[in-house]
Amino acid sequence: MHKLTQFRLCPRSRSIRLVLNELSIDAELLDERPWEWRPAFLAKNPAGELPLLEMGGETLLCGTYAISEFIAEEVSKHPAHTGPVPLFPGNREARSEVRRLVDWFHGKMDRDVTHEMMVQKVHNRHASGGPQAPSPDVMRALRTNLSYHLGYVAFLSGQRRWLAGEELSFADFAAAGHFSVLDYLGEVPWESYPDAKIWYQRLKSRKSFRPLLADRFPGVAPPPSYTDLDF
Repeated sequence: MHKLTQFRLCPRSRSIRLVLNELSIDAELLDERPWEWRPAFLAKNPAGELPLLEMGGETLLCGTYAISEFIAEEVSKHPAHTGPVPLFPGNREARSEVRRLVDWFHGKMDRDVTHEMMVQKVHNRHASGGPQAPSPDVMRALRTNLSYHLGYVAFLSGQRRWLAGEELSFADFAAAGHFSVLDYLGEVPWESYPDAKIWYQRLKSRKSFRPLLADRFPGVAPPPSYTDLDF
């Protein structure tokens, strides 16, 4: 059986979980707390980054780029219907736009918002020297950065059916990985960005999203709206 080493509040892990769920690819979830830097984990991926996908115990794929490209090459059509696999659809230009946006969310947005938000509200709760409260100044800056990214998603979703174009793609799953984590932490002011909210509602209502809505992390409870499809 396939095995996915992941952390339930890791945006990159969530993006791959959405892909696996969307394509009905079963994988055992192995929880890893990335701040622990376990030697056994580092032996598999010296970069110390999640997720890791072990394909049938033979192929080890490290990181969202390797995993998404591998799956896109291995799965020729959607198992539920005859349509394309929702990863990198369209012609060369369309696929390039998908990859640009994947890099935007897993790169820029992670640096601007998600990574440090996780440090402030999750990782610091488990610091070796004892729990640390979030810094008000850091949180203020992160929320300002988040408004920028929400505005960009609102712009894209107001111009296109999905973020990269007319078809669902890995760009949507990458973005959803980040926004679902921030939504779990109660940090997304959806009402101020109606186009972004409509995009997220459409993704949140998909069957592949349901396992993410069931996620819970000890000591960090999501707001009631997290599981509400009509939030």
